[in-house]
Amino acid sequence: MKIKDGFILKTIAGSTVAVPVGENLVNLQLMLTLNESGAFLWGCLEKNCTEDDLVEAMTKEYRIDAETARTDVREFLKILKENHILDEA
Repeated sequence: MKIKDGFILKTIAGSTVAVPVGENLVNLQLMLTLNESGAFLWGCLEKNCTEDDLVEAMTKEYRIDAETARTDVREFLKILKENHILDEA
């Protein structure tokens, strides 16, 4: 899975925001403000990866246990899916 085309990350007033571009620009409701770990996961999702890849990356980057990382990853993926930002192909 990876981030769909048509979204980029921007820093706006000190916050990291996922911004729609191109055809998605007409729907500004697709903008999401991301915390540090959300921005990290977004970066991982710019390449094709699995949930397990994300969990492993989180455990290494933030030195947290796999269970906590999996919970956080699943919540983040849920938000992306609800906002039609994630390409699961």
